[in-house]
Amino acid sequence: MKIFELFLSFVQVGLLSIGGGYAAIPLIQSETVTRHAWLTMHEFTDLVTIAEMTPGPIAINSATFVGIRVAGIPGMFAATVGCILPSLLIVSLLSFLYTRYRRLDAMQSVLASLRPAVVALIASAGLSILQTVVFAGQAVSLANVGWVRLGLFAAALVILRRLKWNPILVMSLCGVAGLCVGVLTGSL
Repeated sequence: MKIFELFLSFVQVGLLSIGGGYAAIPLIQSETVTRHAWLTMHEFTDLVTIAEMTPGPIAINSATFVGIRVAGIPGMFAATVGCILPSLLIVSLLSFLYTRYRRLDAMQSVLASLRPAVVALIASAGLSILQTVVFAGQAVSLANVGWVRLGLFAAALVILRRLKWNPILVMSLCGVAGLCVGVLTGSL
């Protein structure tokens, strides 16, 4: 039963995540944390980090991780196939339609109208993860701000945007810095 639930959940993720892996993050969170409680929010943020660091699309990496966590190897296959199947079918159909009707103005209008929705989905995912990191899953208030985590976030943002360092190196350095702070403060 869990295997079928995994398959259906990730079919929904694959079907509704227009705009790529980052647009899928809120959908994956909704299915895995809120709806089915397969993961805690802390485990979900770890999942996003690991899925981003490993080679391949973030949604498929997430599906694979969740599937193996929930139902072992069969769950991994069910979640991964569920995530890939809608995209495979939709891209095949769209490829056929696009090559046939690419010169129509209606086609260009449809593509242009999807851009704002994709930006909103990515912003939603980013804000959700930022809230979890900065406020550690607690209510949003100045008293709950994790100043060290906020500082690491700001430093990483500056290093990535201005200095153009390798993202994997920056994530690794943030992890080491967080570990050192945790050991020094005894919060591990």
